[in-house]
Amino acid sequence: METQTALAIPDEDNCITVYSSTQLPEIIQNVVADCLGIPYHNVRVITRRVGGGFGGKGMKSTHIACACAVAAFKLRRPVRMYLDRKTDMIMAGGRHPMKAKYSVGFKSDGTLTALHVDLGINAGISPDLSPFIPAATIACLNKYNWGALAFDIKLCKTNVSSKSAVRAPGDVQGSFIAEAIIEHVASALGADTNAVRRKNLHSVESLTKFYGDAAGDAPTYSLIDIFDKLASSPEYRSRAEAVERFNGGSRWKKRGISCVPITYEVALRPTPGKVSILNDGSIAVEVGGVELGQGLYTKVKQMTAFGLRELCPDADGLLDKVRVIQADTLSLIQGSFTGGSTTSESSCEAVRQSCTVLFERLKPIKDSLEAKSGAAAPWSALIAQAKMASVNLSAHAYWKPDPAFVKYINYGAAVSEVEIDVLTGATTIMRSDLVYDCGQSLNPAVDLGQVSSPPTGTALLLLIVVI
Repeated sequence: METQTALAIPDEDNCITVYSSTQLPEIIQNVVADCLGIPYHNVRVITRRVGGGFGGKGMKSTHIACACAVAAFKLRRPVRMYLDRKTDMIMAGGRHPMKAKYSVGFKSDGTLTALHVDLGINAGISPDLSPFIPAATIACLNKYNWGALAFDIKLCKTNVSSKSAVRAPGDVQGSFIAEAIIEHVASALGADTNAVRRKNLHSVESLTKFYGDAAGDAPTYSLIDIFDKLASSPEYRSRAEAVERFNGGSRWKKRGISCVPITYEVALRPTPGKVSILNDGSIAVEVGGVELGQGLYTKVKQMTAFGLRELCPDADGLLDKVRVIQADTLSLIQGSFTGGSTTSESSCEAVRQSCTVLFERLKPIKDSLEAKSGAAAPWSALIAQAKMASVNLSAHAYWKPDPAFVKYINYGAAVSEVEIDVLTGATTIMRSDLVYDCGQSLNPAVDLGQVSSPPTGTALLLLIVVI
């Protein structure tokens, strides 16, 4: 994965252009301007794409950008910097270590009645994004109905590198804590762990108590159906029996199988978008998000073609006319932060709204051309006529989510079968089956890649073999 990198180029009138591999160009613009003591409009930050982010190209990218900017501003020469892997790993800080102490109440049938958690979070030497971690941790911990829930969370300043966002920051730890408690309860009762999990999944009513407006309407709550699809299937029972037989005949290698549910609360953010049609009919699109390899630009291109499809007879060829251009803080402001799993849908909605404006401007011209010719108006002729009529062929939208629907919950579950060598500790994931409710996917191929990208490095060391 690409390390932290930036290129700063001084410009006239005390201006500077910074090419930064970052998830937050707007923040880079602000901190560079503050660092140099110049107005924000004197700093232009450009991000074409990022070679992998996962949170690590968030606040950590500001240090490299500022270092380059100061040197370039002082020397009046372009300055480029990129970190070697060792320095980058030290600086990245990594995921937040946590220490959790809990007291849990439960009935003899496995029903949970109360939970109290004392949680210490190692934030490192500076805040970074640590203030957001407690809420994310509790949000994922809340996937079970604990009955009464109380928690005491402390963000701890320590003498280690500052911790930062790492894919699903806080959520991973919250889920791990929740599953450890469930395993503890099941062990104390001598009960089946999956039975305890299933018994304590939320009802629609308890989900609303724990998540508020994010719980949404009853039809959107799919976790129980997902969990039952996996844990109650004949195949799962057959595999569980096979695991028991294997363990009975193997002394030094043991296997386990488990079904784990997941809730992932996300929040939508206001996002800008701009669609411009050039004289030759090609289309340039700008969005507030940054391409990190998550397929943002692919979805934005598709949404642009979808939004303008009724204006173009060759709707299938419209996609080839679209280009999503780099993030530029002086061209499109209020770009916000790329992360939290909602940038693509927010950017696509801003683009859709921009396309709606263009459609309303161009539809009368299209109707006029078709009335005269008696045939569908070619895209090139439509744009040429619109230019002659002085129609504004650029539209900008700033999408703001409805306050009542800012947050929502993603649901999923996974069955994993794991083998461990009790002599060496070597662990092998034999198989994982995942079910994820993606709602209405903007691009199933892209979303499948996001779901199946391996998260196992959180707890294990990986040996990846490319064949």
